[in-house]
Amino acid sequence: MYYLFIIITFAITLGAQAYLNSQYNKCAKIMNSKGITGLEVARMILDKNGLKEVGVLQTSGVLSDHYDPKNKVVRLSDSIYAKSSIASVSVAAHECGHAIQDKTGYVFLRFRKSITPLVNFASMAGYIAIMIGIFAGALRIFWFGIFCEAFILLFQLITLPVEFDASRRGLYELLDLGIVDSRELSNCKGMLTAAALTYVAAVATSLLEILRLVLMARRRD
Repeated sequence: MYYLFIIITFAITLGAQAYLNSQYNKCAKIMNSKGITGLEVARMILDKNGLKEVGVLQTSGVLSDHYDPKNKVVRLSDSIYAKSSIASVSVAAHECGHAIQDKTGYVFLRFRKSITPLVNFASMAGYIAIMIGIFAGALRIFWFGIFCEAFILLFQLITLPVEFDASRRGLYELLDLGIVDSRELSNCKGMLTAAALTYVAAVATSLLEILRLVLMARRRD
């Protein structure tokens, strides 16, 4: 049973990442009809929403794009920042969606931000507690580790509406600004849906891991 959980978890993670890579590679080869780069898209959306103080900076890596709420910066990876592909406008719009969430005080984003320090602690403490529980036979410590894993799962569940809402906002801005047409919008949706599925996969794999740990704990009880 334990090995089955591990295999299913691996398959879900690998499948979601493979689908994202496939959609990204496809959309990265399709140039948008306006010839607009990710940088230009981000700047247009931010300025339209009264976020002129939010910067747009280039960062290294592939799909390392993110919104930095502390420094009020949208960070776009090299290919997204400088290229005029469907992937570029999609990802840039999504990250700007997070900036808009920050401005409007989107409840799930605020809640996620508030529990982040606890999640960071749970991530470290949970791993240590599980290891101690396994090797020292300390069942109570093992259950504490499972509790920490459950708290991380809660964080991941809260992340889902944050990510889906950011995509919804981003797609709306692309249409409202006339950056993409209806045909291009379909490809943008495909790209962002694939990205969102990686978060869904993370929730599924975390849930399976918790179930596996619970079975181990009950067996040791």
